[in-house]
Amino acid sequence: MLVFVIRRLLQAIPILIGVSLVVFGLVHLVPGNPIDMLMPPEASPEVIAQMKAAFGFDKPLYMQYLLWLSRAISGDFGLSIFNSTPVAGQLMDALTNTLKLAILAAILGFSAGIALGLIAGFNHNRWPDKIASVITTAGVSMPHYWCAIVMVLACAVLNDWLPAQGMGDDQDPFLDRLQYLVMPVVTLSFIPMGVVGRLVRATVLEILGREFPGALAAKGLTRWPILRHVCKNAAPPVLALMGLQFGYLLGGSILVETVFNWPGSGNLLNIAIFRRDIPVLQATILVLASFFVVLNLMVDILQAAIDPRLRR
Repeated sequence: MLVFVIRRLLQAIPILIGVSLVVFGLVHLVPGNPIDMLMPPEASPEVIAQMKAAFGFDKPLYMQYLLWLSRAISGDFGLSIFNSTPVAGQLMDALTNTLKLAILAAILGFSAGIALGLIAGFNHNRWPDKIASVITTAGVSMPHYWCAIVMVLACAVLNDWLPAQGMGDDQDPFLDRLQYLVMPVVTLSFIPMGVVGRLVRATVLEILGREFPGALAAKGLTRWPILRHVCKNAAPPVLALMGLQFGYLLGGSILVETVFNWPGSGNLLNIAIFRRDIPVLQATILVLASFFVVLNLMVDILQAAIDPRLRR
C-alpha cells in the first residue's frame, strides 16, 4: 500500500506542473493588457511602464511564469491589479465560503443519491425504483443556474421564507445565518444527488446479477448482511464519482454563487474575469484545479484501501 501511495504522489507532481502551465498560458493568451485598461488615457508612457514593472508584465513570459510559480508554491499570489490587496487573503476568504457550500451540498447530495440508488437497485422495476429514477433523472437534468433562479422566485420573491442573497453578518444569530445557506446548498446538491443515485443504482444491479449474492442468500444470510457485501463491492466506482463531483462543486459553483451573491471562489472568479484581474484569476483557477487533482489522489488511495486489486 505504501508503494502505491508513493507512486500516486509522484504521478501527481507532473500533473500539477502541467496544470500551472495551462493556467498561466491560457490567461496570457487573452489579447490586451490589464494595465492598459486600468490606466487613464492621459497617463504617460513612463507611468504605464512603472505599473507594468510593478506587476511583472515587463518581463518575458517564461520569466513571468517561473516567478509566479515560485511565489505560488510559497503561498504568495501577488497583489490584485484592481485594488492592490493581497490575492492570497481574498482567495482564502472566498475558498472558506465556497467550502461551506460544497461540503454541505456534498453531504446532502451524496447521502440522498446513495439512498435513492440503493432503493432503486434493490427494488428493480417496482414503484420505488420508478420514483427514485424520476428524482435522480430530474436532478441530473436541471441546470444549476435555473434551479437557483426558481428557488429565489419561490422562496424569496413569491414567499418571504428565506433570504435571497448574501451570507448574513457575523453578528447575526447562528440560525439566522443558517437561513442564507439553505437555498444555495439545496441548489448545488441536485446534480450530485442525481449523478450518484444513477451510478449506485446501475452498480447495485450489476452486482446483484453476479453469483455471490445468490450464494450468500442460499447460505441463510439475511438482507442486511447481503446489503453490506453489495455496498462494499459497489464502493470503489461510487467513491471515484463522488470525488469528481466534489471537485465540480468547488469549481463549478460560479453561476450559483453569482445568483445568490455568495462571496465564494466562483463569485471571485467571475469578478476577476470581468475586471481582467490576472493575479486573482490565475490564483483562483490554480487553487481550484489543484484541489481537483488532490481530491482525485485521495479517492485513488481510498479506493485502493477498500479494494486491494486496484494496487496492482
